[in-house]
Amino acid sequence: MALTLRRLFQLYVGLALYGFGIALQVDSTLGNDPWDVFHQGLARQFGLSLGAWIIIAGAVVMLGWIPLRQRPGLGTISNVLLVGVFADLGLWILPDPDGTALRWTYLIAAILIGGFATGCYIGAGHGPGPRDGLMTGLASKGIPIRVARTGIELTVLLVGWLLGGTVGIGTVLYAVLIGPICHWTVPALAIKLPSPEQPAEDPVVEPVAV
Repeated sequence: MALTLRRLFQLYVGLALYGFGIALQVDSTLGNDPWDVFHQGLARQFGLSLGAWIIIAGAVVMLGWIPLRQRPGLGTISNVLLVGVFADLGLWILPDPDGTALRWTYLIAAILIGGFATGCYIGAGHGPGPRDGLMTGLASKGIPIRVARTGIELTVLLVGWLLGGTVGIGTVLYAVLIGPICHWTVPALAIKLPSPEQPAEDPVVEPVAV
């Protein structure tokens, strides 16, 4: 029971922080990560909030799991439903940064929080987010992960930019830094699931492959 509660707590803290990190990066106006360039472009062209498009895009991406035979978990469904909600909440709560120094503070905090949040929700072991699942599903069909991830993110970045999403130095920094940060946070925050002969309360942590 304690392990179950810990996993749920870590999952939902991670998703809340992830949405908050998105809000910080968008508010910095220094450039969004590729998927949020896409979400913001959709919001600017077709209305609805950024968070609403995060939810819609996540649901559509999950449809792409069907031919790839990917199975969503609790974390997958929660990611689709909640990250956009927390992103909109963050955009509503956060004051607009006044001045270059605060904008850079928002951006750096966004990248650090995003890396920590990713480790939290992946480490909880309730399934990947819809976008990560698409990447791993393509990899299971023989496409190298680096090719799948790069191809997906370049596509949504280009489409998002054409739709009017914000691309800038923040986009580049996110792309360069998020991998190394997650390389540390995902193993550090991974919760070991018990084997049949291991007590369910065991809190030992071990690395989990991304």
